[in-house]
Formats: sequence, C-alpha cells, structure tokens
Amino acid sequence: MAHTNESVVSEFVLLGLSNSWSLQLFFFSIFSIVYVTSVLGNILIIVIISIDSHLNSPMYFLLRNLSFIDICQSNFATPKMLLDFFVEHKTISFEGCMAQIFLLHSFVGSEMILLVAMAYDRFIAICKPLHYSTIMNQRLCIIFVCISWAVGILHSVSHLAFTVNLPFCGPNEVDSFFCDLPLVIELACMDTYEMEIMTLTNSGLISLSCFLTLMISYTIILITVRHRSSSGSSKALSTLTAHITVVILFFGPCIYFYIWPFSRLSVDKFLSVFYTVCTPLLNPIIYSLRNDDVKSAMRKLRNRHMNAWKN
Repeated sequence: MAHTNESVVSEFVLLGLSNSWSLQLFFFSIFSIVYVTSVLGNILIIVIISIDSHLNSPMYFLLRNLSFIDICQSNFATPKMLLDFFVEHKTISFEGCMAQIFLLHSFVGSEMILLVAMAYDRFIAICKPLHYSTIMNQRLCIIFVCISWAVGILHSVSHLAFTVNLPFCGPNEVDSFFCDLPLVIELACMDTYEMEIMTLTNSGLISLSCFLTLMISYTIILITVRHRSSSGSSKALSTLTAHITVVILFFGPCIYFYIWPFSRLSVDKFLSVFYTVCTPLLNPIIYSLRNDDVKSAMRKLRNRHMNAWKN
C-alpha cells in the first residue's frame, strides 16, 4: 500500500444509513439483535457439528465451514456500523477502507464456491447415492474448502491490486456504512470507466457463473427427486428447498450490485444491509434450524447440560 502516501485522501467519510437520531437508534436496536443472533447461531452450529458424532458427514463438514465464513462476514463491517450509530462524524482510514474491501470480497467469494461444493455434495447424495461414500470423502471436502478460500482471496486481491493504486485526491464521502468497492472507485480522481468494467467483469462473472451452476445442479436434483416416492425423497426435497432459498437470497443482492454496480438507487443502501448484516443469519435459520439432525443434536446437547446442572 505504498501508493497511499501519494494520495491526498487519508480517510473516508461514511455517510451511514440515516441522519435521523431516532432512526439510528432504531437501526442500532434491530441490527444489534441480528448481529448477536447471527454470530451466536453460527458458533452454536460449529460447536454442535464438532461434538456430535452423528453429524460426521461431508454435508455437515461443509456446513460447519459455511458457518465459519458467515461469522467472519458478520464481523468485517457490522461492529463498526453499530458503533458509528453513536458517532456524528463517521470516518474510516484509507487502510481500513481497503481492508474492508479485501475482507468482504474474500468472504463472499469463498462462500460462493462453498455453496457450489454443497450443491455438488447434494447432487452426489441424491443422484448417485451408491457412490456417495466413495466420492465425497474427507480429502475431497478439505480440497473444496481450500479451493473456496483460495478463489475468494484471489478474487479479492484482483480487486484490491487496482483499487489501492487509484489516485484519491478530492471527494472522500462514501454513501454507505462500509467501503463498498463501486462507491470507492467512483471517488478516484481519474476516468474510472475501465475500472468499472473490470469490476463488473470480475464480480459479475463469478456471481453469475456460480449462481447458474447452482440453479442447473438443483434443477437436475429436483427432477431426480420427483421421480422417487419415499420418505428419503421427502427429506431430500426439504433439504433442497433450504439450499435453494439460501442461494437465491445470497446471490440476489450480489448479482444486482455487480450487474448494475455504478447506477445507485436509494434502496441500494438497505440491500447492502441485508447482504452484509442479514445474510450470515440465513445459515442458522434456514439451513440448520430446519434440519432434523441438527435439531436432534441441539436437544441432546441441551439435555446433557441440564442433567449436568441438576447433578
């Protein structure tokens, strides 16, 4: 980040969500609950999957890693946003701004690939059940997780390598509660058309390609499930519904932001909130609390602690 010394701008001003004190208090109350619930919910999932031997399967291994990414995503900007509700002049250093961009794209890129890996796991489990234990082994799961982090970090570095060297010498107000890449690029003192196209190509393509891959996979799986009539198929359909719901809610705002990244509407700020604050809550609510195995493991953990407390 040597180029930052040549930039006049040493910090950015975050305009936040609202100038109204009452609205900021309301947002603080709501988002604090969402944040705490998200972090604790994902920690609980990691603990339950780690200690319950019945959840020792590839699907839950991937789910546990998804929870870890969601915890990371919950913490890259939300704590600062909550503190900034009580600060009149909301600022972030140049280095802090670049760090937010790097972390956001690392976590989001990793989660996209991990969701594809989870879809592949369900594809093998439902379409090729006899070969599931052979194909979906521990080694492959570890490879999936490593690839997801590698893709996420490389995706983020490719953005940051260009953004950090842009000349920021004038306006420094970011119309959001965190450093959103398209909004920061717009502040550069140069023609950013090529950077806009690069951002669109990089983020847009990875988002669309992962989303289309997931939709094709789940369509094939749903067709396979429909041709079967059993309790196992009913359970598989329930799991698939949860997966598809998360995919749509996760990719919807992401594709929107990076297909039309430089034409902002007033609603975009609140979509950013959903994307960064609420998305990490999808895993505990949709994936895990609707899962019978996870609920059973939670009951066993609760009963074990209650018995220990009574004794």
